[in-house]
Amino acid sequence: IFVMENFSKPQIIAHIEKSLNYTIYDVKWIPCSAKFVVLGSHPRDTGALQVYELSKGEVKLIHESEKKNSFKCGTFGAASIHHRHLATGDFSGRLNIWDLEGLGSPIYSVSAHESIINAIDGVGGLGIGGGAPEIVTGSRDGSVKVWDSRQKDQPVACMSAAEGEMKRDCWSVSFGNSYNDEERCVCAGYDNGDIKMFDLRAMSVKWETNVKNGVCCVEFDRKDIKMNKLVATSNKRIY
Repeated sequence: IFVMENFSKPQIIAHIEKSLNYTIYDVKWIPCSAKFVVLGSHPRDTGALQVYELSKGEVKLIHESEKKNSFKCGTFGAASIHHRHLATGDFSGRLNIWDLEGLGSPIYSVSAHESIINAIDGVGGLGIGGGAPEIVTGSRDGSVKVWDSRQKDQPVACMSAAEGEMKRDCWSVSFGNSYNDEERCVCAGYDNGDIKMFDLRAMSVKWETNVKNGVCCVEFDRKDIKMNKLVATSNKRIY
């Protein structure tokens, strides 16, 4: 956890540090709390899910669970403020939604992809964005899928390579343009430098480009307004 200090030059100072005995792949603040979730992989390739709380200048472990498959990514973007359920993507390609108060079994689970889920995002929860709460996942299998937890087993949208085309590893996904109940789009970044923006209402590619290097992250400035700014990162460059 870092604190920005107001000096002549920007500085980041470590406020609290804690060593863990597993590989960390994602960390997310739990909305409207002083708690955060850590997701990762134990050395024996099992999933690590821990919940920590800031308490009196220390990081206190309050919940933890070890699962069959390693976790790669997570989001609270489709959760309500009241329930704050966590959606996760794992190395087996499974999408799970967890109640952090009871980590025994997921409240929603689907075999979403044929390979690891590299990236996940949510919209319509936490009072951000119009329309139904939805989750988007991007995978090594080359597909980008949109999920509604009220619909079991099948995605509401699937964007993948056409038959005969090479499937590219999807590294990053992000929702945007969700300013009413009808409009919504997804942007995805791939290992070959492709960036594609999908219009979910028209179910078409709205815009695409290639930045030559793998795209590690894509994100709109805000999900709940008409899209106007998108940032993407690749090897040593920001676009």
